[in-house]
Amino acid sequence: MSPKSIAAPRVYRSELRQQQAEATRARVLEAAAELFAADGYARTTLAKIAAAAGVSAETVQGHGPKAALMIAAIEHAAFGVSGEDDILNLDVGRALVAARDRDEAIELLVGARTRVHQRSARLAEALIGAAHVDPELDRYHRNLITSVTLQERRVLEAYHDRGWLRTDVPFDELVEGSAALGSTETYLRLTAYGWDIDTYQRWCRRMLAETVFAR
Repeated sequence: MSPKSIAAPRVYRSELRQQQAEATRARVLEAAAELFAADGYARTTLAKIAAAAGVSAETVQGHGPKAALMIAAIEHAAFGVSGEDDILNLDVGRALVAARDRDEAIELLVGARTRVHQRSARLAEALIGAAHVDPELDRYHRNLITSVTLQERRVLEAYHDRGWLRTDVPFDELVEGSAALGSTETYLRLTAYGWDIDTYQRWCRRMLAETVFAR
């Protein structure tokens, strides 16, 4: 038997183990996200996450302490991956900068924000509460706000280069204003007072068109 024929099964088994590990991690993060969102950070235990994911407590522990699971769960819920710090490397970012005109850009922004909020807003609310008592999560929350603003800047830079944004307002102000309009806190505030998704999206379109984009 040649060395090549011996190596092939080993590569296959290695790839299979990797796929299984990734599937297990996804189950753990999905279970963690559901529990954190429903029960809050303090009442969610690693044992509960393990039971919901159908894995052992040791497996959950292997994916990090509870704070690390909260962080990874938020990123996984929002974007399907964790640890990526450039939105332009993700499908959602590439779709945003592929807009063909101003109106499509506004529509894509509103759609992307809505989907992210629907998947992760309640989990983000749990993070905000946990940040008051956990220094690691407090640091993460602060860094997350900075990161979201940076992602906003990357997308708006592409629109600015195409002449779609207002020129009578400093670009930095446009970035901060757009990030505030699309923030989880704004979404939670408006939907908590009874706005449905259609109302929220109409408001977002109007505010972006009036305050960020050129007419």
